[in-house]
Amino acid sequence: QVQLVESGGGLVQPGGSLRLSCTASGSIFGLNAMGWYRQAPGKERELVAFITSSGSTNYADSVKGRFTISRDVAKNTVYLQMNSLSSEDTAVYYCWVRIGLAGMSYWGKGTLVTVSS
Repeated sequence: QVQLVESGGGLVQPGGSLRLSCTASGSIFGLNAMGWYRQAPGKERELVAFITSSGSTNYADSVKGRFTISRDVAKNTVYLQMNSLSSEDTAVYYCWVRIGLAGMSYWGKGTLVTVSS
């Protein structure tokens, strides 16, 4: 079993910032990537950013320059610093991890980010 505990979502005004956190625990031997997806109302889930075990990062074009993903390897925790938020960033944000050579994916329950004045 893999457990993913997310925190940091909430309501923020346009232009504001939030930081999401996700800690992985359980059967996470072979953890090789962590990241975030999001799903806005009426839209499909999309990749936001991920970071690999080697530290390589990948971002969606829509968040480049505004979001920063980082990790604490010792704590099995990934962070998403979100700056210059706009209403377009309103969504449920899901923590994602990839484990093992087969690349099994696991998801958190999601945390809601609402950008509104």
